[in-house]
Amino acid sequence: MSVMADLLGTLFERRYRAGAPDPRALPELSRALVEARAEGPGGELARALLDRYAAAERDERLAWFTFLAEEMDLDTAALTDALATYAEDSDPEAYRRLAALSEPPRQELARRLNQVPGATAQLVAMRADLLSMIPDAPGLQRVDLDFRHLFKSWFNRGFLVLRPITWESPAHILEKIIAYEAVHEIHSWDDLRRRLEPADRRCFAFFHPSMPDEPLIFVEVALTTAVPGSIQALLSEDRAQIDPGQATTATFYSISNCQDGLAGISFGNFLIKQVVRDLQRDLPQITRFVTLSPIPGLCAWTAETGLDWPDDGAAQAALAAHYLLKAKGRGTAPRDPVARFHLGNGALVHAVHSGADTSDNGRRQSGGVMVNYLYDLDRIAENHARFHDDGTIAASRDMVSLAKRAPMPRLEQTETT
Repeated sequence: MSVMADLLGTLFERRYRAGAPDPRALPELSRALVEARAEGPGGELARALLDRYAAAERDERLAWFTFLAEEMDLDTAALTDALATYAEDSDPEAYRRLAALSEPPRQELARRLNQVPGATAQLVAMRADLLSMIPDAPGLQRVDLDFRHLFKSWFNRGFLVLRPITWESPAHILEKIIAYEAVHEIHSWDDLRRRLEPADRRCFAFFHPSMPDEPLIFVEVALTTAVPGSIQALLSEDRAQIDPGQATTATFYSISNCQDGLAGISFGNFLIKQVVRDLQRDLPQITRFVTLSPIPGLCAWTAETGLDWPDDGAAQAALAAHYLLKAKGRGTAPRDPVARFHLGNGALVHAVHSGADTSDNGRRQSGGVMVNYLYDLDRIAENHARFHDDGTIAASRDMVSLAKRAPMPRLEQTETT
């Protein structure tokens, strides 16, 4: 049977390479792939399904995702029976059956699709499509939970490769850095060069072996002699460069996730910690690790709470401090998404700066105010634990004092917003 399967697989492979498309619809191909026994035909079916999906219009893709949600869901009757059997006699065969039935067939379908070379990137793009459809089709959330479950295994830290991005990196990688930059737009190749070529600048990205030409997330770092308080000064064409050996501070000024299909799969925590270790190894005199971060929800929050945006820079900073330390989203979590990320990683709110981002986007989202989060290496573990245990926000004394001076006429309401 093994010889016959290999022979059939070879024949199927030749047919595929000859360009004969499989005429079956996505649901038919999906059933055939899940039921396939031989590796050769299974690989051919997986290629055919991926090709059919790539050529499909949005409506056909939506119908297929709906098929996955409804027709490739758990068999609850069989699962209930298997659970009862296992409860009576927990022998290995009963456990095997229970484990098999505890997983919907669509998960095995995704695994088989992923066996095709290059399929991982296609599956990530597939999930991006799925996420765009969920607002209008909430029932597809079950399919997304399966994607997330699989991606958390496929993209765990053990598979990720940290690579420095320099001005000498391949052009197709640099083009993607320009395209994926999500915090401070890169306006030109000269702009990119100013961020990568100087000796006091660094950029690092995580890659996955199955997607070697696609960065998953990247961070841009400025080596400085003090904690910066302005993105304009940090990125200025006329700034004075320093010798990396003189730097005492590493500033993470932009962290960009690159793949929409990996939303909710966290890489940032691993990225920051790995970059800190690499910088400490190469530049041991650097002892301070901070961010210069946007505050994307600040202006929306002030508008919702009926507050007028102050003209005075000191009042703006005080309002931002109050927002970061007091305004809540869901439960005890900070309302601001960037704050949730860094505080969840063990950082503390160190300082805020008015007039720090005068770009249109910076003024629109935070009135130009930015914040430094400090990664105090001696306190990261403690800050992380307290934040996740009871929502405690670690902050400098100056920030706590500044927040108390915020112009808050409706303090009790805003603290729970």
